Amino acid sequence: MAHINSAALGKDPIWRLLIKQALPASIGILVMSLNILVDTIFVGNWIGSIAIAAINVVLPVSFFIAALGMAIGIGGSSIISRALGAGNSSKALKTFGNQISLTLILSVALVLVGLTFIDSIIPAFGGKGDIFEPAKIYYTVVLYGVPFLALCMMGNNVIRAEGKPKFAMIAMIIPSVTNLILDYILINLLDMGMLGAAVATSVSYFFCFSYVVWFFLSKNSELKINWSHFGFDLPVLSEISSLGFVTLARQAVVSITYLLMNNILFELGGEDSVTVYAIIGRMLMFALFPVLGVTQGFLPIAGYNFGAGNWGRVRESINTAILYSSVLGLLVFAGIMTFSEDIVRIFTDNPNVVRDTPNAMRWVFAATPIIALQLIGSAYFQAIGKAIPALLLTLSRQGFFFIPLVLILPIYYGEIGVWISFPLADVLSTIVTAYFLNREIRLRLKPSLSEKVT
Repeated sequence: MAHINSAALGKDPIWRLLIKQALPASIGILVMSLNILVDTIFVGNWIGSIAIAAINVVLPVSFFIAALGMAIGIGGSSIISRALGAGNSSKALKTFGNQISLTLILSVALVLVGLTFIDSIIPAFGGKGDIFEPAKIYYTVVLYGVPFLALCMMGNNVIRAEGKPKFAMIAMIIPSVTNLILDYILINLLDMGMLGAAVATSVSYFFCFSYVVWFFLSKNSELKINWSHFGFDLPVLSEISSLGFVTLARQAVVSITYLLMNNILFELGGEDSVTVYAIIGRMLMFALFPVLGVTQGFLPIAGYNFGAGNWGRVRESINTAILYSSVLGLLVFAGIMTFSEDIVRIFTDNPNVVRDTPNAMRWVFAATPIIALQLIGSAYFQAIGKAIPALLLTLSRQGFFFIPLVLILPIYYGEIGVWISFPLADVLSTIVTAYFLNREIRLRLKPSLSEKVT
């Protein structure tokens, strides 16, 4: 039965579980982020700074489709974690089967739409002027590989819900290493330019997909599904959709943010300003890997113990996760503030980009020490299956605060107004999340009589 091996989530010390879950997740995110980072460095040095901007235009489109898999994975994994905690393995299996069917159908459908309207989508996301042609080359090839990425993202979250973080880590490492090797061969040795970068990315997605399939077919996985589990079950589908919509909505807002930022910055400073944002975006993915790793590690622990009714362990997991991720966030903040100039020179020697990026990067990372509370708070509501609070808190940073700020502040302060919007949105969303998380702990997770006596 699936719950035998996953039972450690309800018994082992929280600090040990969090490290056990978060460390592989952090390493996986680190390698994946390094892949994106080094990929950008390769492209910037071997093709040119315009190529960095071109990839930045394509990312929100491909990532949104891939985020379908992540959304379905996280939504279904919340159900699986709670089902395992309650000893309901049949629901866990049905959920997993529905996740696979849903991911495959939706990702393929969106890829077809994306390829049909390619000439309209690329300019809409900032692929204008000299950026358009390289962006179109990259976009066309990468989109074919995105369904494999969507299935990988879905499967990775299910692997973690089973309590197998090391395998989830390997699933994230494989495409990263593959992409870097192929980048060197196709871009540097074979001089294939943007086409080489795109082929390397798509092939790496397929390698990840192959590993995830192997895991679930092997004895390592406890979720052994059959054909009956692939048929849609409306109650399960509804729960997956409601919880997964939180992640999908977040990625949709991220894509809208890219659209706005690329267009606003193109109008304010042309291709160079778009490149500045592309570099900062890569650093956001890379530098925050330990904080995101703790958040990923926290999800199955909170979900399992909530399903088992262990309120004390849920409270402890929240407090420990916030503490660990806050310390890591502070270290990230110190590193960015100290080494921002050195970081930028790794990507490009374009004098305008080298001049403008360090100050912008410092503004973007200014509130990093406090974002842990916002991330853990919104993740908690998703882990316990409360879709609406999770959705609202997830959207608070970029949807409710950042987008209005980035539309208003540049009118008065120009390009600096764009960068100031980042820390302001972080502070406001953290305050909102702190209020609702504290309220939830006091009302829902209050100590039982036995805990008080103990």
